[in-house]
Amino acid sequence: MARYTGPTSKIARKFGEPIFGEDKALEKRNYPPGQHGNNRRRGKQSEYALQLKEKQKAKYTYGILERQFRNLFERSQRSKGITGEVLLQLCESRLDNVVFRLGISPSRRGARQLVSHRHITVNGDLVNIPSYSLKEGDVIGVREKSKSLVAIENSLAAKSNVYEWLSWNTETLEGRFVTVPERIQIPENINEQFIVELYSK
Repeated sequence: MARYTGPTSKIARKFGEPIFGEDKALEKRNYPPGQHGNNRRRGKQSEYALQLKEKQKAKYTYGILERQFRNLFERSQRSKGITGEVLLQLCESRLDNVVFRLGISPSRRGARQLVSHRHITVNGDLVNIPSYSLKEGDVIGVREKSKSLVAIENSLAAKSNVYEWLSWNTETLEGRFVTVPERIQIPENINEQFIVELYSK
């Protein structure tokens, strides 16, 4: 199963955003990594560099590698609607992302692991594919045997964000994918138009 396993703090510092969650390294050194650190003089970035940066940021944020991301883009191109928005909606509809959004895991990496290790169900059936694409009305739950997992309990106890397009039942530990989120409901700081321009070249 392909996934990024390299250093996360360096990537977060590269983009200047905590894309993998809270990061003390980013708070202490909020400048890009590299030999010369904060002293490096960077000229104006080209249009291509900005587009590439947005694509990489989106890939790292959602934990998707190049081929899978390209496939999502091509799928969004074939769909009705604005290509960039549809691309982000497809990313948000992934099972690992929704498990993270519901607060079952504090990070997308953790959510991916929970799905892969067969702790998550969709409409009552075990699903161990992180990239599984959810549809409106799908019910995401924690497997009965996994409800007592400390990691899940701690994550749900610390849950703070609530999303309009998701609902959560604390008693049954089940959430519902109510609807596909609108662009304004997606909190990620990504300029999707740059990604569309990059792939359209």
